[in-house]
Amino acid sequence: MWRDARLIAGKDLLLERRSRVSLGQVAPFALLTLVLFGVALDPDRGVLDDATPGLFWIAVLFSSILAVQRSWGVEAADGARDHLRLSALSPGGIFLGKLGALVVQLLVLEAGLLVGVAVLYGASLTGWALLVATIVPATAGIAAVSSLYGVLAVGLRARETLLPLLALPVLAPVLIGATRSFEAALAGTPNEGWPWAGLLALFALAYIVAGVAAYGPLLEDT
Repeated sequence: MWRDARLIAGKDLLLERRSRVSLGQVAPFALLTLVLFGVALDPDRGVLDDATPGLFWIAVLFSSILAVQRSWGVEAADGARDHLRLSALSPGGIFLGKLGALVVQLLVLEAGLLVGVAVLYGASLTGWALLVATIVPATAGIAAVSSLYGVLAVGLRARETLLPLLALPVLAPVLIGATRSFEAALAGTPNEGWPWAGLLALFALAYIVAGVAAYGPLLEDT
């Protein structure tokens, strides 16, 4: 399974390196989201400062949906998904490979978004240990849910709208936990954020285990 996961992740990352969709489309979309939120909220009243953690993770969630739709759009073209289904690759390995490739892309995106909130919102990026401990499990959880529902929605005509409707409600706990943990890190009170980071790790583990178990039947049925 792990060999298959490395193979799928390498394939997806190679496609991304050649097409540069994340760099040319997803990243500008995420930064534009931050800019629009900054324009809509009044920084003079302190609203923007309070909303910065939530806006960061909303931009990440929206970007993950775009990245997954693009990833499975490639698989749906020219019967590539059928080839995956008929291959000897482990379904769990395919899921973990898709998950790993998406995690790498999102981590690069999040690094750029952190710079964006520091420049656009004037956020003071403190508590780096808590920030990292939040980003890693939150990103893994987002990637797991997005990859799992991506294979479910790819075979449907309305997949562009169905995928957000399926994934975003399930990711609400991740959004809440990541936002609370980020708030504690940016406010300089990391002790309040560590329990949220631990909860994020539990959610990420549960999502990954569920994805490995359910990916095979979903891949066969779509």
